Amino acid sequence: MNDEFIWQAKLAARIHDPGEKPLILMRTREGHEGGTVRALREAFFPGPNGIPKSIEQIVKRADWWSAAADRPQWPRTLNDQIFWTKEPVLIHPISGNAIDLRQFGGLDTIEPAEIAAKSLAHFESLREAVGGDLKKSLLAFWRFGPEITEENDSSKLGALWQQLPADTRVPDHSIWEHLDLASAFAGAFAADDRQEVALLAFAIGPVQPFIAAARKMDDLWAGSHLLAHLAWEAMKPLVERLGPDAVLFPRLRAIPQVDLWLIEQGLPEQWFENTPWHQSANADTNPLFVASLPNRFVALVPASQARALAERCCDAVRNRMQKIGEQVVTRLLEVANIPIDPQYYCFEQARSQLAGFPEVYWAAVPFSLIGTSADDGKVTDTVQLSAAMAPFFEPTEVKPGFLGSPAWEVLSGEIKWQDQTRFYVPNPGVLYPAVYDLAERVLAATKAARTFGQLEQSGWRDSLTGEAEWLTDNPDHLTLPAGKRKSRKDKHFQEGEHFETLWTKIADEKPAWAKKGEHLSVLSAIKRLWPTLFAEEAGKALKKQFGRFVVSTHTMALAHQVDRWLEHGGLTATGFAEAAQELKRERVALPTRLMLRHREHPALPDARTLLAMMEEAQDTDDAFRAEHLQRLVRNTLAQTHSPEQQSNFRLETYYGLLLMDGDRMGALLSEGGRVTFRESFHPTIRKQFDELAKSNEMLKRYGDTVRPPSPGRHMAISSALNDFALHVVPHIVQREYLGRLIYGGGDDVFAILPVADLLFAAARLRDAWSGENRFHKRKMQDTQRNRLQLGNGYALLDGKLLRMMGKCATASAGLVVAHHQAPFGAVLRELHAAEQRAKHEGGRNAFSLTLIKRSGGALYLTAQWHRIDLLLEAIEYFAAPETSRRAAYHSLHWLTDLPEPSNAPEMVASLLAYQLARQSGGDTAKRAPDLARKLTEAAREENPSKAWLSNFLSVAEFLAREVRMPIAPGAPVPKEDAA
Repeated sequence: MNDEFIWQAKLAARIHDPGEKPLILMRTREGHEGGTVRALREAFFPGPNGIPKSIEQIVKRADWWSAAADRPQWPRTLNDQIFWTKEPVLIHPISGNAIDLRQFGGLDTIEPAEIAAKSLAHFESLREAVGGDLKKSLLAFWRFGPEITEENDSSKLGALWQQLPADTRVPDHSIWEHLDLASAFAGAFAADDRQEVALLAFAIGPVQPFIAAARKMDDLWAGSHLLAHLAWEAMKPLVERLGPDAVLFPRLRAIPQVDLWLIEQGLPEQWFENTPWHQSANADTNPLFVASLPNRFVALVPASQARALAERCCDAVRNRMQKIGEQVVTRLLEVANIPIDPQYYCFEQARSQLAGFPEVYWAAVPFSLIGTSADDGKVTDTVQLSAAMAPFFEPTEVKPGFLGSPAWEVLSGEIKWQDQTRFYVPNPGVLYPAVYDLAERVLAATKAARTFGQLEQSGWRDSLTGEAEWLTDNPDHLTLPAGKRKSRKDKHFQEGEHFETLWTKIADEKPAWAKKGEHLSVLSAIKRLWPTLFAEEAGKALKKQFGRFVVSTHTMALAHQVDRWLEHGGLTATGFAEAAQELKRERVALPTRLMLRHREHPALPDARTLLAMMEEAQDTDDAFRAEHLQRLVRNTLAQTHSPEQQSNFRLETYYGLLLMDGDRMGALLSEGGRVTFRESFHPTIRKQFDELAKSNEMLKRYGDTVRPPSPGRHMAISSALNDFALHVVPHIVQREYLGRLIYGGGDDVFAILPVADLLFAAARLRDAWSGENRFHKRKMQDTQRNRLQLGNGYALLDGKLLRMMGKCATASAGLVVAHHQAPFGAVLRELHAAEQRAKHEGGRNAFSLTLIKRSGGALYLTAQWHRIDLLLEAIEYFAAPETSRRAAYHSLHWLTDLPEPSNAPEMVASLLAYQLARQSGGDTAKRAPDLARKLTEAAREENPSKAWLSNFLSVAEFLAREVRMPIAPGAPVPKEDAA
């Protein structure tokens, strides 16, 4: 089929229902297919014949399949009319929570004609702006249809507009998700000569090994960001062929990289002016510099083109990597002042080392495995589908997977209902759960059976991974041992004894790309140069000047001290200006919150310089220079204290890492979650269903069955994950707190934070994941924090209603506090180990904190999320001015002679209270009995041993030291943040 036919079909499917459907249903004479729908159909398909019959048939079939895939069925005898404006209810698709919108005001007061006129004006403005072009209109409707503009929304429907339900009887997915799915089916039908579709599951890797090969924070950010960049490159050929709505998971709407692609496709750039990525002119705050896409996707494709599309996606991502490799080698040669010659060995090294990278896996399952009738397309048999699924299930299962579930037994019509109950005969869309399950299992089998090509590497290996040869323009250099590789600038360099390599020159000219002694392969080199390359690429796309994006552990360690220094005037110490002139390091990224609070502060550039001084002090081999730079930084930041206190001022040297991951996400996607068919119904439908089920045990069993996965459910989950990762996570980490988001895609969050913010941010993120206020109990009067409200499984941020994962979804987190000079690879391993402890030892829905002390040794604390408030309470107790530093030490000493908390809880609580009060005074001492009781109860419930309680107290004491508190005792509270 030609492209025009595909875009015609997709556009016709996208406008077959109006966005305002639930607000006008059964309230207008012309019905929901009049008004906006009729006007848009006439605009796109003018003339007496309107939409061609071939297109109409495709759209009708796409709508049927979409509805069957997304909406649970009920007996035909039910009266299923719902006047939604009188009974406006939304049901959270993951938790099943019902939200009655009548508490926010009556929607029935909005006149149907008024909202229809606003909707039509909204879509007409989009259509006219792109000149009525079919493809551009489809892209505009997909991207901006759910974002009604304020001038077309005098009733302030903006927050609700994005969540309006597709079916008022089953209000658990939005009209936009239904239109996305209908358009995806229509495009796949139209692109296939036999109108057959397939589900394509696609993944790239390796993920963890590639990201984890990091010597410093820059490497980690670059690995995460580059992988997300490659994920989009893999999707792009499919998106260009079938549109972004063909990708069911992840949802691509509002992803910054996708927005840039939309501009390339011809959408007006001014439409994106209010997006954060377009507004921000600084790499420190721009969402483009945050990895936001997972390494896999699921899409609907024409069955006959599944293989070709998958191979195009594979070629695209690997070709992109080869181009990046060539670009990196060229830049290295330029910086080393070596004439560029395509015959140099380093170009061949790059090509061979990147051959087959990244690894690609895909699987496609056609819906044609489902037998259908020729006349109406209803399901007639599942013989082929069952046979295809059989190898992945136990031989004892007569019908594998979904085909053996009570839901399919009911929907397939195989039950002889004695009370004459009847369900609609299903079409293949109902069997989406079985097709998806099969695609996932085939993809997993493909990964397990992958083959590896051998790469002969004979020279010295890469400093980061030890796997591949380091890049060189001279192959003879690969045999040189480390002692013979030196820079000519090195005072010990001897001609004939030592040799300059490509990397010794790079270390001289670009220390950020390679430290002294480092020699890197092409993959490691790409990581080092990616911050520079992507900053240039993003700057070119946005016509802005972005500096090299650098994430620094020093920055996080000193963030609160720098914040206070700026708050107190930002004066520099003597000799600061002279030292700044001699700096070789590039200025580092400042935390977003710091930038926003002090954006007009004249000393903000000096803050960057301070942090760059710390980086250079750590990297330089000149001990005198290192000490001088550190002293300048200390003397500058110490000016927030009185002269008599400055002699005792210490720089904070610890930072925090956070790695949070959704629990059982694979099961949630493959099994559908915990919501039953009955819970998905509108309360009115549910009431009727319950009455009918009283006399029908099989019907009751069907209603109580957990709903299997569906495209709408996957899109709803993807929508929640996107809203969480794109909007809520950056807001919490970077605006409410002084952190830096390294990766925020799907259910994964990777962030670096000051130690003082680590626990607060972790609790707030856990609350946001479920869309409920449960664990973050510390009140903060803060303009940025007040912008985000949580409740009922949703988040309201700056007027946008965002679906979160709901109360049933849990997440676990690993937390690490480490010294900035600790080997980063070891810190990263501890972080992943902490996350695994939270999931296994903590039983999920937990956090695990590791303290890596500079003096040696580590502390480990694993607990359920509700214990984080107790930990903060203990930290505040030990940090109080009336509390002696000996309080924790004496308590720990006493614990060795006390019985286990589980054996004598009253004794342990009493003696612990005595010791805490003895080392405190005033009002703080009065809190000792209550704190001791809570600590003892927690020890009994979490881990009935003194070791857990001892770790708890040790961790609290370490985090309570003055330099790690958000505000030092007695210091003035910072002024309100700018909104």
